[in-house]
Amino acid sequence: MLESLIQTIAVAALPVIFAITLHEAAHGYAARHFGDPTAWQQGRISLNPIRHIDLVGTIIIPAAILLFSGGSFLFGYAKPVPVDFSRLRNPKRDMLWVAAAGPGANLFMAFCWALVLKLAWLMPGNDFTVPLSEMGKIGIMVNCVLMVLNLLPLPPLDGGRIAVSLLPHRLAWKFASIERWGFPILLLLLFTGVLGAVMNPLVLFSARAIESIFGLY
Repeated sequence: MLESLIQTIAVAALPVIFAITLHEAAHGYAARHFGDPTAWQQGRISLNPIRHIDLVGTIIIPAAILLFSGGSFLFGYAKPVPVDFSRLRNPKRDMLWVAAAGPGANLFMAFCWALVLKLAWLMPGNDFTVPLSEMGKIGIMVNCVLMVLNLLPLPPLDGGRIAVSLLPHRLAWKFASIERWGFPILLLLLFTGVLGAVMNPLVLFSARAIESIFGLY
């Protein structure tokens, strides 16, 4: 049992680290494109995962969740990329694109891992095909989970910021004011099972749609 979990953690490490850290890097790239150089000035616009890794959120928490869930669930986070929305050329409009960049990166990575899985299936069987196959499956699922989670319309999640960008100014201001309660609300939804009930069908739909595109039946 322990050996199996260690193998799962070893195979999941690369997909998890890139899913979490490139999500954050994408926010920084988008923010710089729309006028805010804060992340760039702090050296956070980088594809180097080391610049984004948070010891607790990127390593300890995902490993612990994998351990205690028997390898059936995975979640984590990286050091948030600093974004000063007031420095964007059009803060309310551009906030949408900066926020959407993270989930967009996860969608792109899910497609990349689907390609890895497809290639592993097409390769002659060897010592690398099984780990690559498992890595591809985990990569698809982890990125779908992070994409769906971050698109939930709850500040400070990306979906909440997208909603703030789309709402009329008065409603946007009122909706943004609940940001300080966002994570307590998220934890409440998690522990009451509501979060899973909302996310699971969306995650499975996203993963199955990607798998169908690549013929991963």
